[in-house]
Amino acid sequence: MNNESTNNKSPNNKIVLSNVSKSFGNNHVLNGLSLNVPTGKSMVVIGGSGTGKSVMLKCILGLLDADSGSILIDGKESVGSDTKTRSKFMKKFGMLFQGGALFDSLRIWENVAFGLVHGQGMNKKQAREIAIEKIRAVGLSPDVAELFPAEMSGGMQKRVSLARAVATAPEIIFFDEPTTGLDPIMADVINDLIVDQVKDLGATALSITHDMASVRKIADYVAMIFEGRIIWTGPVEDLDHSGSEYVEQFIHGRADGPVTRSVA
Repeated sequence: MNNESTNNKSPNNKIVLSNVSKSFGNNHVLNGLSLNVPTGKSMVVIGGSGTGKSVMLKCILGLLDADSGSILIDGKESVGSDTKTRSKFMKKFGMLFQGGALFDSLRIWENVAFGLVHGQGMNKKQAREIAIEKIRAVGLSPDVAELFPAEMSGGMQKRVSLARAVATAPEIIFFDEPTTGLDPIMADVINDLIVDQVKDLGATALSITHDMASVRKIADYVAMIFEGRIIWTGPVEDLDHSGSEYVEQFIHGRADGPVTRSVA
């Protein structure tokens, strides 16, 4: 399946990236990247370290400005948008960061409710009630609400991060390496929770990961990025017969293939 679409502005696409480029000096990270993320579906982008996955995500989030190209969110241009427009986009987003990114000085419920209080202006009593509900939804006991992140295991912190990501009922949720640092059992628990939470919200999900078990569990569609471009995309069920030697090498973790690594 080619990464280009005949109708990029279709309402069936929640996010559309067209010919997006981003460089840092002479380091050209994104090189005309194009990708369609269907509304209400889970798209997972795979690829090796340094191929541009995180930069792509940051450009969509507006944490980085693309040098050129177009990023449409609900059909509206994000690249070069003003502060007011960017703020409207941000209200649509939820994010689970790779390291969890919890605030050490805040209690668990305050972490989960952060977007409700500081983004939506909700009073703390109501926000705490929603936070407790989301804490329950990710399989944690309400009594953890008064703990601090340092008092919890890595797996529990990841659950809290997921609860925070969905607390504002976002339309789009981004997952940055959601299972990094977790043992296989806990990783599978997190994957199940991601599937359940995305489904419950009816949200669109965009994830980046190296974890093929995670890909197979959470993806509706998969795209592979290589040298700053999407070189293949298709339904997850087509992953094992993609016809791409790059995809084949990556999903099977083979040293030999078109993707070469220099050894210092």
